[in-house]
Amino acid sequence: MSDDIPPTSNDQPDLPPSNDASPTEDDSQIVEIERVLKLLEHGKIKRGMGRLRWSTNYTTVVQVKDAELETLAVYKPQSGERSLWDFPDGTLCYREVAAFVLSEALEWGIVPPTVLRQEGPEGVGSLQLFIQHDAEINYFSLDDSFVPQLLMMALFDCLVNNADRKGGHVLVDAQGKVWGIDHGICFHPYPKLRSVIWDFAGQPIPDELLGDVNRVVETLCDPAQGLTQTLQNLLSPDEIDAMNKRANRLLTTKKYPHPGPGPSYPWPPV
Repeated sequence: MSDDIPPTSNDQPDLPPSNDASPTEDDSQIVEIERVLKLLEHGKIKRGMGRLRWSTNYTTVVQVKDAELETLAVYKPQSGERSLWDFPDGTLCYREVAAFVLSEALEWGIVPPTVLRQEGPEGVGSLQLFIQHDAEINYFSLDDSFVPQLLMMALFDCLVNNADRKGGHVLVDAQGKVWGIDHGICFHPYPKLRSVIWDFAGQPIPDELLGDVNRVVETLCDPAQGLTQTLQNLLSPDEIDAMNKRANRLLTTKKYPHPGPGPSYPWPPV
């Protein structure tokens, strides 16, 4: 993955227009991911653009601004999380960040830049770069040209044990890059994989993707690399251990898994 991401613009459908929702003056420029993370971590959250109606938990689009840049971001406060019987209360925002951390460690760039903000408008919560996309396009709209990116996303969901990969959680930006969003119910220590992406079940996992997984597994064995410590601040030891076991199982079988005996598809699917 490149360390660059496409800048946002102010033409996103279903959102109120803003004077400057772009982190650059020229939308043809590319913004380095480190710069976007700095903006998300330290920029002033100016105002909310309204709650996302389709979100189960409290989720709102906000403007984030520093002295040089401004962009839209998705803010998910811990205080707005709905209690779930199978996930500890107040942990969903941490899982959102953990998904980004793992995506970057794999160098796959699946998850938009995401940080944990302690001083958001509603308190601690995750803050994720808003990806400009056509809301009418989702996983079910994609043709075979997207298969290489979807192979990566399907494997990522196996690693994080994604319990809610809906079709609408797959976005395509103007450059044709596929992004995955909504990872609040991932990393459970018990099998929870529910996804619409079962097209590759039983097929061999590409060698280059297995190589990336193996590299991360080796990195997690070396505390000096910092990845383990970062994840320990976001997930429980059991959850990290379970992720390692899932990774090693995939490295052994070298195939995408088939749906399990329990619910394997999210509802609604989009």
